[in-house]
Amino acid sequence: MTTDEKYMARCLQLARHGLLTTAPNPMVGAVIVYDGRIIGEGWHRQYGGPHAEVNAVRSVAAHDEKLLPESTIYVSLEPCSHWGKTPPCAELLKKKGFKRVVVGCLDPNEKVAGRGIQLLREAGIEVTVGVLEDECRWLNRKFMTYHSLHRPYITLKWAESADGYIDLKRESSDDGPAVRFSTPWTQMLVHKLRATHEAILVGRRTWELDRPSLTTREWPGKNPQKIVLGTQANDKCSAAEEGQPQTIFASDLSSIESLSSVQSILVEGGAQTLQSFIDADLWDEAYIERTDIILGCGIKAPEMKTDLKGRPIHVNFA
Repeated sequence: MTTDEKYMARCLQLARHGLLTTAPNPMVGAVIVYDGRIIGEGWHRQYGGPHAEVNAVRSVAAHDEKLLPESTIYVSLEPCSHWGKTPPCAELLKKKGFKRVVVGCLDPNEKVAGRGIQLLREAGIEVTVGVLEDECRWLNRKFMTYHSLHRPYITLKWAESADGYIDLKRESSDDGPAVRFSTPWTQMLVHKLRATHEAILVGRRTWELDRPSLTTREWPGKNPQKIVLGTQANDKCSAAEEGQPQTIFASDLSSIESLSSVQSILVEGGAQTLQSFIDADLWDEAYIERTDIILGCGIKAPEMKTDLKGRPIHVNFA
């Protein structure tokens, strides 16, 4: 590992602290180094708050501030160049006179998209781009997909029996609840996954049969926006729960793909809904929970295509 990679790895470590608090902004970490010594570091702590570069500069001790013009600042994402909820970070780095800026990856947001790098270089600052680039892009894969492909990042999730079923066949809610595969441990992991997505989606049949709460009650974090794939069946389905936003009803996959209100969606079912995303090749990541329970019959689990196009599938065993 090179020196630049070492400090960029620290940026990524810091950035992960913002996992549940920065969306829809990206997670970003910054480290300031003078002569092999870290004199400041910070991360983007919450949406609307100071960015990582600002927090890193603020963390520098008063007696070390004079060292900034001879220091290198490492940042996992290109410094912003526009006014938003906070001033542009590229202007701050220019004002502080850093001699070198090392960037993990470019920001695909059309408001930035290389302008931060250009501003720094025009100021005479040496800029290195692409250190641990893959790791930096992966950390903010939802943000990257939203701004590059102009659609939400889609994660599929389901639990299945040892013989490949996700539930028994049920005609109405009178037939009882869905088969429970999750253990307390895996349920906590699912709720953690929910907390890292802005919205959660189920099909209309799942919604009407189970009226799932779709919350993060087993993990700290904001409850995701609820989306139901299918036309609204009746008035009671659209009633917002106290303290929760109105449930969104999406008529088809094209309306999901063009949805501009959220960056990331966790698709939890049912089988037909999940399969529709797979068949349309509209997904980016998948989580499958496999158990040793044998159902013998029921609703078959979704089937993945053989060509995953490099997309990851994570398998957990309950």
